Amino acid sequence: MTNSRKIKVLVIDDSAFMRKTLTFMLESAGDIEVIATAKDGPEGYEMIRKYQPDVVTLDFEMPGLNGLETLEKIMKDCPVPVLMVSSFTTAGADITIKALSMGAVDFLSKEPSSIISGVMKIKDELIYKIRNIYKQNSIATRLKRISNISVSGKQAAKQKTDNANWLPAFEIKAILIGISTGGPLSLQKVIPHLHAQLPVPVIIVQHMPPMFTFSLADRLNKLSELTVKEASNEDVLEPSKVYFAPGGKHLLASHSTGFITLKISDIPDNTLYKPSVDVTLNSLIDIYGKSVLPVIMTGMGKDGLEAVKRIKQIGGYAIAQDEESSVVYGMPRAIVDNNLADLILPLDKIAFQINKIFNYEYSNAGNVV
Repeated sequence: MTNSRKIKVLVIDDSAFMRKTLTFMLESAGDIEVIATAKDGPEGYEMIRKYQPDVVTLDFEMPGLNGLETLEKIMKDCPVPVLMVSSFTTAGADITIKALSMGAVDFLSKEPSSIISGVMKIKDELIYKIRNIYKQNSIATRLKRISNISVSGKQAAKQKTDNANWLPAFEIKAILIGISTGGPLSLQKVIPHLHAQLPVPVIIVQHMPPMFTFSLADRLNKLSELTVKEASNEDVLEPSKVYFAPGGKHLLASHSTGFITLKISDIPDNTLYKPSVDVTLNSLIDIYGKSVLPVIMTGMGKDGLEAVKRIKQIGGYAIAQDEESSVVYGMPRAIVDNNLADLILPLDKIAFQINKIFNYEYSNAGNVV
């Protein structure tokens, strides 16, 4: 790290063991300082106001004010980047998705089977995420603004060109959304606003471990007119359906007896991310050619860049989310900086533009206007 001062972190956890362990792990990095620890939500809230940390780690299970209630109060009164610490369980996954949808930047999952070994496994990931969160400009303000976005199709989208009526010159047969950090919060501003009769399938690659993508798909399904599900082996791609790549697995498309089906796979096993945007998008390009439209949204890193390069080389299109509305401007930046984006859209215009491709517009409920 090149910053002259250390990253200031506040740890909120009701377990004295966890407070000490997280402090030890973070301060072993050298460029991170735990400026205070808190045993519960109210104490943590007061310490945020007093110390103004760069990042907060927040536990879910605490007496009195629990993690979600504490997060809600933090985001309302004194927004600061919050990293949730979650148990690796189905119930933990549901709560985690809710927290991310409320404005938590990211989460860490610790396995409950062995507390000591489970916690120590997260050390490198914890430090990596704290550093990357700290790098983001004005992330707390951005999170609050994104949370309050009201999606409407009434305004023209900000674009790479002056053509306010941009549309592909050929038929789009599938949509691929690549997304990572900030995904649960951001996808709530897109998927529920896609038209109920969208004539193509939507495939989402969200970087997440197992179980969490199921919870996220289920949450979005309840908010949307489209059917949203975590993809299963041999699912047939159908219009008006949204398929999530399962956490920790790759999602591949293939031809099968006249249909296009999905396959869950551990191969390739050498990718930085699993699921991988590049892997899924390349499999879709193999089938649809340039007729698959990638939409690259908020997230760390540059997953999706190589496959988007490929689709541009064969005459396809690509859309990138803009910096101002991205929780983390990494993946879309890679597309924009390499001059691959045909449109650079704010979060509240992405669903509008997808609907418009198919001659649909929508009200805030996702209906035709």
